[in-house]
Amino acid sequence: MVNPMMEINGFKVRPGFFDLNGASEFSCGVNFTVHTSNGTSCDLLLFHPGEEEPYAIIPFPESYKIGDVYSMIVYDLKSEDFEYAYRVDGPYDEQKGLLFDKTKILLDPYAQAVAGQEVWGHKRTRTYHARVVRDSFDWGVQPQSTREMSDLIIYELHVRGFTNHSSSGVKHPGTFAGLKEKIPYLKELGINAVELMPIFEFDEMINAREVDGKQLVEYWGYNTVGFFSPNASYTAAEEVNNEGQELKELIRELHENGIEVILDVVFNHTAEGNENGPFFSFKGFDNNIYYLLTPEGNYYNFSGCGNSLNCNHPVVQQMILECLRHWTVHYRVDGFRFDLASILGRDEDGMPMNNPPLLKSLAYDPLLRNVKLIAEAWDAGGLYQVGNFPASKRWAEWNGQYRDTMRGYLKGDFWEANSAAWRICGSGDLYGGYYSDGNSNYAGYNSCINFLTCHDGFTMYDLYSYNNKHNEANGWNNTDGANDNRSWNCGMEGDTKDPEVLKLRYRMIRNACAILMCSRGTPMFFSGDEFGNTKFGNNNSYCQDNEISWIDWSLLEKNKDLFEFFKFMIDYRKKHPVIRKKLDNAVCGMEAMHAHDVNAERMEVPQNAKTLAVSFAGYDRKKGKDDLVYVAVNAYWEEVKITLPNLANHGAWYLSVDTYGDEKGKYFYQEGEEIRIDREYVMKPRSIVVFTGREVLR
Repeated sequence: MVNPMMEINGFKVRPGFFDLNGASEFSCGVNFTVHTSNGTSCDLLLFHPGEEEPYAIIPFPESYKIGDVYSMIVYDLKSEDFEYAYRVDGPYDEQKGLLFDKTKILLDPYAQAVAGQEVWGHKRTRTYHARVVRDSFDWGVQPQSTREMSDLIIYELHVRGFTNHSSSGVKHPGTFAGLKEKIPYLKELGINAVELMPIFEFDEMINAREVDGKQLVEYWGYNTVGFFSPNASYTAAEEVNNEGQELKELIRELHENGIEVILDVVFNHTAEGNENGPFFSFKGFDNNIYYLLTPEGNYYNFSGCGNSLNCNHPVVQQMILECLRHWTVHYRVDGFRFDLASILGRDEDGMPMNNPPLLKSLAYDPLLRNVKLIAEAWDAGGLYQVGNFPASKRWAEWNGQYRDTMRGYLKGDFWEANSAAWRICGSGDLYGGYYSDGNSNYAGYNSCINFLTCHDGFTMYDLYSYNNKHNEANGWNNTDGANDNRSWNCGMEGDTKDPEVLKLRYRMIRNACAILMCSRGTPMFFSGDEFGNTKFGNNNSYCQDNEISWIDWSLLEKNKDLFEFFKFMIDYRKKHPVIRKKLDNAVCGMEAMHAHDVNAERMEVPQNAKTLAVSFAGYDRKKGKDDLVYVAVNAYWEEVKITLPNLANHGAWYLSVDTYGDEKGKYFYQEGEEIRIDREYVMKPRSIVVFTGREVLR
């Protein structure tokens, strides 16, 4: 390693590696690289672990600067002996957005570990410091997944909430290790992708408050402190200077069990908030570069959280790109879901861009070429881009129209019938693909993430147990959270022991599951939906680190039949590729995909249809036979007789699913157990049926 060139305040130093952002340990010492466009000087601060006062202050010499980048190797430092931060001096002019203050201690934006965050629920009394991470994890030979988006079944979960309930039965509740203990369960359920709610470093205590004697915290994790750091309080073991080890072990084991990992990432704002928020990183390095500012120097707030990142500034673009590369290379993450992604397409004045450079660069970056990119294609500033996101044929979207339309139609909003048919068929009107060539910006059904529930809103059980949100425990007089839930309590608000109400509720959940798994596009559902988990009517549980948000695993045994139904539907989807994608033309002559009235011969769905059906047909080369699926939805409260397509001499229809159930309470039939149906079938009230076309053995 190169030799030192000078000594500053007792430390031997020399110019460092200017293109290596953050802090990196070498055999001779540690390389520190940081940049500021408008700052005039920068100091490196070194702290003994756990202490607030620095034991050393090392100013960067001007000769250790190229362009806007300061870089310095400090010799004879060992990563376990110190924490570090910066101070930056420069002009102060609020109207221009310049807030330099040499008294402020600043966290490295590229920090790979944030000190003092290891224990959940402990309020910080110190400034933010970073630690140097030794990355020695051996991934071995683990090829990147080649699954198409449409082949995924995504299971969204909160790392802490998934196992923190006393019923979870894990040794390490609320942690990455606890989630790893549940991998056998995930395999049994059949999902092949987990979408983890934010696991970048965040401070759950940043807005902590007390309501009715209960402490409320920033539980969801959408206020990011460090974009390159895993959340230290999600680990079961202490990981000083080895942060990320437990998360990497989790990801490796998920991959070994055929489960991809998608991270929910928040590049629309940071935890620094507005003018009254904390000042610990970006504000001190280059406030007017990192944030979108009004002409008066105030913060645009398209996120609803106080500030909005200036994502299309080249400096911020670079940081986001390097961040995603970091998680792709060092953590082998398979995809990213971008929270409030429409902000990523706004210019420095906050206006939507036709071809945002950030979104395009992420779409075509060589290292990110095979990772999934999923946009929540709206923001809190009113920009709604579902079906109109700048996707470059690479981005998929959370299909908010699927959620809204199918919620409405399933509970009886019959005027949604035409739109419901589009949604089940893969939303070709939004994304193009086989059913429509209307949008060349998208990659057809690989662009469509279908969901009825997610972390934000009702669980599937609550969707059919509450007409109204019940967020009183959040302390905002029930004014927070969405009012447009399109839910239905099935005749009784909230908890009940009425057997008829409960019977209807669970049927409605089966309906939701069945249609989700039989829709073209990628299905996603929220953890616990598969056994009727409840948030007691709270549709905005962002602050609830308690039984409201935690998964109650005792319901798995109580609602075992529902769990088995989810398992069956997931497996059914996997066995029938015709639901997921267009196959070769079917030998039987059926069209590849079509919507139908109650009589399959009528291939137009009336505007107010109480019952509709969708057929999928194609030739499965792997199995050497046609793959035929017919899905019918009766949203009406009375029986209806339907007529199936005529397969003539090519086979017959067999009943695979009836969410109403037979007299023995059986809702699905495994292959070989199915009931042959000639052409007609009487659907029970508020039910969904699924038929499989098969060759008739003669």
